[in-house]
Amino acid sequence: MAEKGTPSHVSKASLRQSRRGFLALGAISVVTGGAVASRWFNIWAETGENALSAPEAHQAAISGDILLVDIRRPDEWARTGVGEGAVMIDMRRRDFVEVLLVEVQNDTSRPVALICARGVRSRRQSAKLMKAGFTRIIDVPEGMLGSGAGPGWIKRGLPLRKES
Repeated sequence: MAEKGTPSHVSKASLRQSRRGFLALGAISVVTGGAVASRWFNIWAETGENALSAPEAHQAAISGDILLVDIRRPDEWARTGVGEGAVMIDMRRRDFVEVLLVEVQNDTSRPVALICARGVRSRRQSAKLMKAGFTRIIDVPEGMLGSGAGPGWIKRGLPLRKES
């Protein structure tokens, strides 16, 4: 016998299977959405010997111990400002490596710290720069907006300069 409001040719078993399929689809969506969210927000950001917190990166940039490079897009720089001590090089530039080489005066052993919004792009760009011959690339995994590695440059109240 079919449930109330269900056509008589649809059995209870097929309704149960449909519900199970719907629940399984929902679970897959949650898992997939969680994976996307964890990548976007860098929930499980890695910190280690090749990483600095935002305050450490700021201090090292101000003291000249590192070159801090904000690799975000110009619209992001305009929206939030740029961390004091950072140079801006949009990572999407075709000549990104060449521009960075000018900044480090062709010294690929100079420590370079990369910062983006949440540490996802900086981690990827770090790997690319290591392949390009840079030997001391440092990630700032909490980024400007925060991630699993920390609250980020802005929430920590570190100094910013506005870009237009």
